[in-house]
Amino acid sequence: MTSPTGPSADRRGFLSLLGLSAVAVASGGALAGCGDKATRGGATQSLDKLSGLLPEQKTFAGMPKPDIMGTRPVPDGYTTFPAQLVDAIAEKPGTGGPAIRAMTPVWGPAPPTGASNSYLAAINAELGATVDFSVQDGNTYADKLGAILGARDVPDLLCVPSWEVEKLPRFADAVGALFEDLTPYLQGGAVSAYPMLATFPAGAWRESCWNERLMAVPNPTDGPFPWALFQRKDLLDKAGLAAPKTIDELFSIGKEVTNPGKGVWAFTDIFAMVQMFYKAPGTNQGWRLKADGTPEFKYETPEYRQAAEFMAKVYKAGLVHPDIVASKGADANVLLQGGKILFHQGGPGMWQPMQAEQQKITPGFNLQPVPLFSATGGDPLAWGDDKPISYLFIKKGLGKERVQELLRIINWCSAPFGTKEYDLREYGVDGKHSTRGATGPAKTELGFKEIANQYFFISGRSPVVQPYPQTPQYVPQVMAYNNETVKYLEKDPWDGLKFEMPAKYKAGAVPTEDKITDIVRGRRPLTDLDAVVKEWRAGGGDEARQLLATALSNAGR
Repeated sequence: MTSPTGPSADRRGFLSLLGLSAVAVASGGALAGCGDKATRGGATQSLDKLSGLLPEQKTFAGMPKPDIMGTRPVPDGYTTFPAQLVDAIAEKPGTGGPAIRAMTPVWGPAPPTGASNSYLAAINAELGATVDFSVQDGNTYADKLGAILGARDVPDLLCVPSWEVEKLPRFADAVGALFEDLTPYLQGGAVSAYPMLATFPAGAWRESCWNERLMAVPNPTDGPFPWALFQRKDLLDKAGLAAPKTIDELFSIGKEVTNPGKGVWAFTDIFAMVQMFYKAPGTNQGWRLKADGTPEFKYETPEYRQAAEFMAKVYKAGLVHPDIVASKGADANVLLQGGKILFHQGGPGMWQPMQAEQQKITPGFNLQPVPLFSATGGDPLAWGDDKPISYLFIKKGLGKERVQELLRIINWCSAPFGTKEYDLREYGVDGKHSTRGATGPAKTELGFKEIANQYFFISGRSPVVQPYPQTPQYVPQVMAYNNETVKYLEKDPWDGLKFEMPAKYKAGAVPTEDKITDIVRGRRPLTDLDAVVKEWRAGGGDEARQLLATALSNAGR
C-alpha cells in the first residue's frame, strides 16, 4: 500500500476536529452524556487484563517463507513474489444485499468512484457485494471525522487512523455510542469464522479494545518508526558530501548545500528528527520517567530544549526552505522531488513510492534515509511502537447477520501476501490495472489512477514488507535500515496500558505545538519556551502526568 507521508494529519485539520468535538459535547452530540466523568479526566485500560477478549491467533499455512527476517516489531521482508499464488477464500463473502457505505482516507489524487472505477467493480464482483466508498483527503481527514462523529452519522465501515485517535477528546465515549461491540464475533475461537483475521499479531488486537471490549479490527503496522530523515543522496553524492553522522555535520552540510540564488535550501521542518537526535522522549507522544519514577513530558526535559535551540539556529541561519517557514501547507515532497531541498523529515511510507515515481523522471534519483545518530554521544534513540496504522469500526445497530457479512468482507480484504485475494486487492486485474512480468506485477497507468488503498483501509493484515519490482533494492535497504534502527527503540514504561488522555490535555496539544513552532521559527523568542511550558502544565499537562503516575502505581510498577 501507499502510506501517508507522515504519522500525523494536517494540524489545521486537527484544530478543526477539536473544535467540532467540543461543539458536539456542548450540543449533546455523539460524545455527550457517555461517561463524562471518566473521560474528561482521562481513563486507563490494562491491556494485559483483556487477554480473554482477544481472538485466538493462528498462522496461515499458505504464507511463503520470507527472504529477509525482521527483528520484531519489524516485519519480515520479501524480495520476490511467490511463483504460485494461493486461493485463500473459496466462497464469496457478500450476500448481494444493500450497498456497504465505507469511509477511507487517501493521500494524493482522489480515485474515480462507483461504476466509473473498474477496479472497484472487479473487487466488488469477487466480494459478492457493493462497497460504496467515500474517499476523503487524508490531510483533512480529521475535519470529516469530527463532522460525522458530532452528527452521529457514521458509515457502515469507518477507518480511523491511529494518529487521529490520539487527538480526539473522549474518543472512547464515541466508540461506545456509535460502533458495534465485536467481542462476541471475534473473541477466542469465534474468530475461526474469519481465519485471515486470526493471523493478526495479538498486540494489534489488544490496542483495538476500548471500554474493556473488542471494538475494532486493527490494521497492524508494517514498521514501528513514525519518522525518518530522508536525503537526496544523488545530489549529496554529486556535491561530494556524505550523510551526516553528528548534529554538527548536519548543520555544516546544511550550510554548504543551501544556495538561495539557485533556489536550493537544505531542509524542510525536521524538528521531530532533531528531538530524536537529542534523545527527547517520544513514548505516548513524549513521556518518560525521571530517576525518582515521576512522569515528565518532553517539553520539560533538557534534551527537548537543546533540540529547540538547535532548530531555532537552523531557521535563523536560513537553512529551511522559505515556503516551509511561511506556511504549514507547503508541499515538502514536491520540494524534495525537485531538488529544492536535500533533507526532509517524512514517514517511512513515502520512501518506495517516491523512489519508484521519481526515478522515471529524474535519472539517478536516489532517496535514502540518514542513519540514526545521537547528538549527545552514546547510543541513539528511536521513537516508535507497534500500534496499528488504523482501526476499522462497524456501525452500531446493523444487526447480527449484517455484522457477520461485513466481517466476512473484512476477512477477504485481509488475505495475506502470497494469496490471489491479496494480489487482486493490491494490483487489480492482471492485464488491466497491472501487468505481470518475470519479477512480479507492476501497476499500469489505469491502476495508479483507480487503486487508492480503498480495500486496504477496510482490512487488516499479517504485516510484511512486500517486493517492488520497480525498485528492487528497496526491500534490502529498508530491512537493513529498520533492523539497525530497531536496536535503539525507546522502552515504554507504560507498555500494556492504554490511555484515554484527559480532554483538556488533548485539546491543548495542537495550540501548544503551534506556539513552539512560532518559537523555533523565530517569530517568538526562545525565552518564551518556559512560559509556554507553564501554560501547557496548567492546561492539562499536570492532569495527564497524574493519570500516568496513577496508572503505574495501580499496575504495581
